This record gives sequence, C-alpha cells and structure tokens, in this order.
Amino acid sequence: MSEDLTIELADEAATLALGAAVGQAAQGGAIVFLSGDLGAGKTTFCRGLLHGLGFSGAVKSPTYTLVEPYELPHLTIYHFDLYRLHDPQELEYMGVRDYFGPDNLCLVEWPERGDPLLPQPDISIDIQVLSCGRQAALTALTDSGIAILRKLN
Repeated sequence: MSEDLTIELADEAATLALGAAVGQAAQGGAIVFLSGDLGAGKTTFCRGLLHGLGFSGAVKSPTYTLVEPYELPHLTIYHFDLYRLHDPQELEYMGVRDYFGPDNLCLVEWPERGDPLLPQPDISIDIQVLSCGRQAALTALTDSGIAILRKLN
C-alpha cells in the first residue's frame, strides 16, 4: 500500500510552504523521511514545517548533535540529521526508539544511514534539484501517510 504525489518547488518559499502544509496535514504523530542531495532543501522543508506549526525560533540542522527536539504546546517534534552518522548502532546508544512515539512528529534527514534501526516512515519525501527549482516526490507508506497526502491535494 502506497500513494505518491509530486510537487514542483519553484523556490525556497515553495519548499517552506510544502513543509508547513505537511505539518498541518499531519496534525499529530508521524514519521517523515527526507532524502536528497546536500543543499536540496531538506532542512528548509523542516523549517517550514516547524514554523507552520507555530514554532517561532531558529531551526538549524542537527548535523553534529544528530537530533534537535522542538517542544510545541500540542506536539513534540524531533528533527534528525543522520548525515554524519558513522554506524547505525550509534542510534541504539542514544535511545532512538524512545523518540518515535505515536504522539511525536519525527523528521529524519538522511534516513538511509540509520538502516535498519529506524521504523517505517509514514511519508518519504525525496527532494531533487532541477535546472530551475526543485521537485519533491512524496510517497505515503502507511494509512496515516496516505491520509496526510490526501489532505495536501
């Protein structure tokens, strides 16, 4: 079971808007995997999602800390950046399973570096740089993910 949606992203504002829309559509716990080359817009998407849900502070990529928590009144969001992960076993040492609770929204950049210790995502988003702009390919992999994707249409 899966469902796909492809969205053209003309500029940074479009990437921020997509993040905000996904955050609003999720309205609670979800796991979102973000793939794409360096500089494709994964962290920009995360910033849009966080700001769209009411977070007003700076959003930085947790490249060196691996995870950055954001406490909102109604939701906890964990932003992972696994780019510098040397061994997936490092996730076990940091108690990664505790982050993926049903009431948390988890955003995971570079999820392939965490295989096989990460749970299945609800949505996988692949952001690709095009000659002008970017393209986001969203794939819903669970019933919850499909519901989120359908809210975006």
